[in-house]
Formats: sequence, structure tokens, C-alpha cells
Amino acid sequence: MSINLSEGEWAAKLSKEQFRVLREKGTEERGTGEYNKHYEEGVYHCVGCDVPLYKSTTKFDSGCGWPAFFDALPGAITAQPDADGRRTEIVCTNCGGHMGHVFKNEGFKNPTNERHCVNSVSIRFTPAVAP
Repeated sequence: MSINLSEGEWAAKLSKEQFRVLREKGTEERGTGEYNKHYEEGVYHCVGCDVPLYKSTTKFDSGCGWPAFFDALPGAITAQPDADGRRTEIVCTNCGGHMGHVFKNEGFKNPTNERHCVNSVSIRFTPAVAP
């Protein structure tokens, strides 16, 4: 179920900062995002369409100043070259919202040797349900 809203509909649905980042491919200021140092157990969803994107078990402290994950839920994220061709942008597969960028082979000791550098404003956290 792909979401395809007009820019006006997105502007009405999202906060000004969410719109700037998700729809205009902006970046929040380094070290300011609420999920940068967040390590509770749960799932991170796209703030635009609420689709689950990342499990907390794939989040790690990369020291980059933004939330970092080494893998997304299957099919949740699409990687595509940035307009300038220098980096690889990651977007929500469901709504096309800009999440951030993916970097590979940086030497992180995680199962994929990837770093999904995600804007906190692009995601919403849902805590795991206690058994």
C-alpha cells in the first residue's frame, strides 16, 4: 500500500521540520535528534506513513551525531544515488520520504558493515510490548 500525497497534503500532515527533511530531502542538525542516543527496545516507523522501518536491535552508536542502524526491515528502505551522485540516499519504500543516507564498508563491527544514518525527525519510535 504505497502512499502518494500531493506536496500540499504532505505539508498539512507533517510539521514544518518533518516536511523539510522528508519531502525536501533536508538534514536535521547533527547531534540534535531525539533518537540519536536512544536505545530502548522497540521499532522505528516512518513518520510520514507509519510503516515499520528499523528494529532497535539493529541500532548502534556510530558517533556520527544521527541515529545509525546497520540494517532495515526487509523491503522497508530503498537506496538510490543522491542527485549529485556522491552519496546513497535512503527513502521509505512506502511513501518515498527521505530518511538519510547509507554508508558501506566504514569498518563498523556489525553484521552488514553498513551505517544507515537516519534523521530523527523522519522516524517515530514504538516501544516493545512487555510480555
